[in-house]
Amino acid sequence: MQLICGTLSPSRGSIACAGRVAALLELGAGFNPEFTGRENVFLNAAVLGLSHAEIEARFDQIAAFADIGEFLEQPVKTYSSGMFVRLAFAVIAHVEADILVVDEALAVGDAFFTQKCLRFLREFRERGTILLVSHDMQAVLGLCDRAMWLDAGRIKCIDTAKIACQAYMDTIYGEPVSRPTKPRGPAANAPENAAADTGETTAAPIVAREEFGRGYARISAIELTDAAGAPLGMTQGEQEVRLVLKAVASNDVARPCFGFHIKDRLGQILFGTSTAEPGIERLPPVKPGQEYSAEFRFIIPTLVQGDYVITVSVGEGSMEEYAVDHWIHEAVAFKSVALVRPGIIACKLISVTEQS
Repeated sequence: MQLICGTLSPSRGSIACAGRVAALLELGAGFNPEFTGRENVFLNAAVLGLSHAEIEARFDQIAAFADIGEFLEQPVKTYSSGMFVRLAFAVIAHVEADILVVDEALAVGDAFFTQKCLRFLREFRERGTILLVSHDMQAVLGLCDRAMWLDAGRIKCIDTAKIACQAYMDTIYGEPVSRPTKPRGPAANAPENAAADTGETTAAPIVAREEFGRGYARISAIELTDAAGAPLGMTQGEQEVRLVLKAVASNDVARPCFGFHIKDRLGQILFGTSTAEPGIERLPPVKPGQEYSAEFRFIIPTLVQGDYVITVSVGEGSMEEYAVDHWIHEAVAFKSVALVRPGIIACKLISVTEQS
């Protein structure tokens, strides 16, 4: 990011940017801690290419966006991290840049300011380019069309934001807390990736694009129905839904659990749960060859019209320590035909009273 912004020079190769670049990198970058907020606005905006007259004309808008009151006249060395971000973002939002470079900086802002910044970014993407570096998958999915996953300086995936985020999460959730070097249970004495004398199979890791896991168990059946048991392919919301997940173990699983979450067409997770949640009775241990299942019953909210998918998983452990045995992206799809405007889901009104 610093190479793109010009604050570092490449040791080899070259970088070309077409247009004015504005950046929000580490806190305090481009600010003089001894200067006041006002002085730093003029300094920072001048570095980004604005003339003194242009800064004067936009200063009131910048001050209003930052909304830090009298602290604007105080040295920025007295600022909190949130105040730093407010002032820095206010400047880059008013310099008419062509490219915005943002590095996780919004994580320190309060909820109201964060929403203000996100509104600005959504508007900006209609006329400019945003380069965002983040570990927040919802931010990436909500703001980016394409994404690049970097791991230890190497490119692991470049694709649509949805596919790149999915590949990244596969790795995060695909790493169990403790991965045994050999299968457990009766199959442990069998040759690697071969069947034991009992006829049971050892775990084979799952690495397909749409599914992954260590393979101690595999999901064998998925049922999505309404309360009466009829297959659910379409919903208007506010109805009881039944999701049944079945799995077959290939190894001993001491603390089996199932989970799911529902995503929209962009891959944003709307809601989900698992049998590892506190207060839910845990499933008993299972043996190789044993089939086991979980049934989730829930009220599906009224969702904006469109297509939705359910990602399902089976694994072992708790909410804090979880090993994925089989995770299937987009295992089941359904459509919402409800009319929701605006937003993603509809609120359920209790009453409306008009008063004069």
